[in-house]
Amino acid sequence: MIRLQDLTKKKYLLPGNAACPGCPLNMGLRYVGMAFEDKTVLVVPAGCTSVIQGLMPKTGINMPLLNIAFAASPAAAAGLATALALRGKDAIVVSWAGDGGSADIGFASLSGAAERNDNIIHIVADNEAYMNTGIQRSSLTPFGAWTTTTVKGKQEQKKDLPLIMWAHKVPYIATASVGYPIDFIEKLKKAQQIKGFKYIHLHAPCPVGWRFDPGMTVEVAKLAVQTGMWILFEAENGKIRISPTSRPYANKKNRTPLEEYLKLQGRFEKVTPEMIKKMYEEIDNNWRILLELEEITSKI
Repeated sequence: MIRLQDLTKKKYLLPGNAACPGCPLNMGLRYVGMAFEDKTVLVVPAGCTSVIQGLMPKTGINMPLLNIAFAASPAAAAGLATALALRGKDAIVVSWAGDGGSADIGFASLSGAAERNDNIIHIVADNEAYMNTGIQRSSLTPFGAWTTTTVKGKQEQKKDLPLIMWAHKVPYIATASVGYPIDFIEKLKKAQQIKGFKYIHLHAPCPVGWRFDPGMTVEVAKLAVQTGMWILFEAENGKIRISPTSRPYANKKNRTPLEEYLKLQGRFEKVTPEMIKKMYEEIDNNWRILLELEEITSKI
């Protein structure tokens, strides 16, 4: 197992950037730098990370970075990876996009890069809404959550983007959480060793959009896993495996009550008992699907 004390101490995210207090994207970007060090090249579309950079040409991110249009980060990353390889550069090109730049506006580009098996790592920094433009719902906003465009709580379930990407038959897929950095860094390092398209979906609780105290980002992130709301897993060459961190919560008796997660977030303050019951059912269904897929794909 990787130990944090064995990783680089170099600062890949500099002090004084424009991120909000408690920002999970700062955490995630730090872990990317710790995993890949000076080999990292980021491709970033519009979103909160564009704000973290600060006013160009100054930047708070101490890694080579290409800003690109909202819909184009995986395509741009693929072109950049090819160009760097032709020049003999040993680089790890990371397409770092939010839920809008991955599941909605950027999905066509993401799907195309996956289908072509482009040699990039696409990381979804999923804060579950369009935070940078005023907290509007996205297809990755969960059922029941308040946003400025779902004032009574979103009525649709969260799009299962990791399984949609699994259906593309790419070499590597993983889910991760800013609350579990070792799990995330180990998955990043595994992805580094695999040629072709790699997809990592990083759960990133946002204090501003989710309406919780900015000192509780890690606690909220961990509760998402401990309640079974966010399941950590990997898929290598199609074979799904629940991650050890999430494995205990396959048994619903081991899960923290969902209400402990919901009560910390103002975005869920208007959920009804009927909505909470539906959330529990969704959690059970998500676990059932993944456990069944784990069993089936283990025989491939």
